[in-house]
This record gives sequence, C-alpha cells and structure tokens, in this order.
Amino acid sequence: EQFIAELSPILPDMTFIGANTVARDAMLDADILVTATSAQGPLLKAEWMKPGAFYSHIGGWEDEYAVAQQCDKIVCDDWETVTHRTQTLSRMYAEGLLSHNDLHADLHELVSNHKPGRESDDERIYFNAVGLSYVDVALAEAMFRRAESSHIGLALNLQETMVFEHHNILSKIRL
Repeated sequence: EQFIAELSPILPDMTFIGANTVARDAMLDADILVTATSAQGPLLKAEWMKPGAFYSHIGGWEDEYAVAQQCDKIVCDDWETVTHRTQTLSRMYAEGLLSHNDLHADLHELVSNHKPGRESDDERIYFNAVGLSYVDVALAEAMFRRAESSHIGLALNLQETMVFEHHNILSKIRL
C-alpha cells in the first residue's frame, strides 16, 4: 500500500494493483502482466491473457502451459539457461512440449534488432526472465538511451523518491 501511495502521484498515468488482490481480478484484461513469485503452481490462466498482452514471467512455475502455447512470440533472456530451470517453459521443454524452434528470440536478439519485437497490436508476447544481471544492466542502459534520445520518460531521483519515503528502510541505509 505504501509503494502504491508513493508512486501513484509520480506516475499518474499508471494503474497500480496491490498484491493482496485476487489473481484473476488483477490479471484479467491487463495489457502488461508480471508474475514474480516463488510459486510452484500456476497463478496465471490462459483465458485471462487478452490479445495484445505482454507477459513477463520472472519467478517460479507461475502460469499454465496454455499461456505460453497461446502466445505468438516467446522471448527469453537466455534460452539455454531457461532449459535448466524449473519455470513453466523449463518444465514444458523437459516434457517435450516446447523446443528451441518455439522460441522467437533471446533478449539480445531483440535489443540488437536482429529479430523483430512486437509486429501487431494483437500479438501475445511471453517473456521469460531468468535474471541475468549483466543483461539487466545492458537492457537498462539501452532503454535509458532510447528514452533519452526520444525525449520520453520521467526522470526520478531514486534516493529522494523511494528510499527516503520508506522510513523503515532509511534507518538501515548509509549514504
């Protein structure tokens, strides 16, 4: 609730939904879906993902196999690493329900423009993030440069807008 209260005025065009909501209510008709849990069972149902939605799978086994199966593009930060994990795509790969040929791209192929990203408004896109920190840094830099050159985005000072508002965190940080 505090996170939502602090960020809502800073990002008035974005709708924040608290984690204590019912999964279906939070996900139904969303343009962007993000699951970042340690779940070992599906939370996201295929019928909740509308055409044109982007799904970022960050945590454990968080979605039904049908979610990936209905997506037009599957993108991973690193497919080879994904095949050795326990996430949804990893399980599908191990069970023979998904192969390398089903993958649209690894993240570096999109960022370097070697493969196209979204090509139509109704494409469902599934992104599986394993969490490669060097990729996170490179992607953040690319996104920052693109936003800066396009004169879009909102500059935020992390310390002023985030840390200092969290009084329980502030006492643990030395600047």
